[in-house]
Amino acid sequence: MSRKPASALERYLAHLRNERRLSAHTVAAYARDNAKLEALAAGRELSGLTSHDIRRFVATLHGGGLAPRSLARLLSSWRAYFAWLARSGDLCANPCAGVRAPKAAKMLPKALSPDDAVRLVAHRDESDRGKRDQAVFELAYSCGLRISELTGLDLGSIDTKAGEIRVFGKGAKTRIVPVGRAALEALERWMPVRARLAKAEEDALFVTMKGSRVTPRELQVRIKVQAQAAGLDVDVHPHMLRHSFASHVLQSSEDLRAVQEMMGHSSIASTQVYTHLDFQHLAKVYDAAHPRARKKAK
Repeated sequence: MSRKPASALERYLAHLRNERRLSAHTVAAYARDNAKLEALAAGRELSGLTSHDIRRFVATLHGGGLAPRSLARLLSSWRAYFAWLARSGDLCANPCAGVRAPKAAKMLPKALSPDDAVRLVAHRDESDRGKRDQAVFELAYSCGLRISELTGLDLGSIDTKAGEIRVFGKGAKTRIVPVGRAALEALERWMPVRARLAKAEEDALFVTMKGSRVTPRELQVRIKVQAQAAGLDVDVHPHMLRHSFASHVLQSSEDLRAVQEMMGHSSIASTQVYTHLDFQHLAKVYDAAHPRARKKAK
């Protein structure tokens, strides 16, 4: 008995497995995505589909509850399949060309209220780890640092006399950010502990209790411990302090460009998202650019 010729989809999946050497998991995902395409085509030849048909398929799936991100991935899979069909001579034009998935709704960053942010970073624990944690989180809130930037800081990164910190951020870009008084005081308490714990020739500003550079994972765990000790009923993560920094400074200063520079955003659009947050709950006492950066009254 003669064997049934392989379908276009079967040949495409074989190409992904044997020539592109994609993983079984990835090939299975392509198979599901393009089987869905064939089901939507309802027996029509794929070579006869138009951009209008693809838009209708997308609208149908979206109306059925498929999220924009999932639709974007599906379209990407279909687009690759049609491109392969075109190279194989089975198709003249890619009907997915110019078709885009609906835009996903932008999630606003989660920020702490000023009161909760201060409660979190001001919590005192006189143990070695406690002093380090407070210094880390005061600095995160004072300067709006990413967790990778915090863990990447070296001893030479900070100039306590000038009240500045040199940050090596995304895209290998360096920026100088002012450091608030409270963060400088927390660092002053941490430095003698660091000198005792750090391994020889370890340059990291923040080290573990064994003397090596602290990791992002440890800070992710420690901030939850700190939040619980401070009595916060909030699921906190280190990046939330960065969001809080931007939100609170913008609320009081309304200086987008300054916040953009301090945050290390390459585009002002990344900073503008913070202007959409609801600031009505913020306390009126936050009348300075940053509540933890105010100078002591003389």
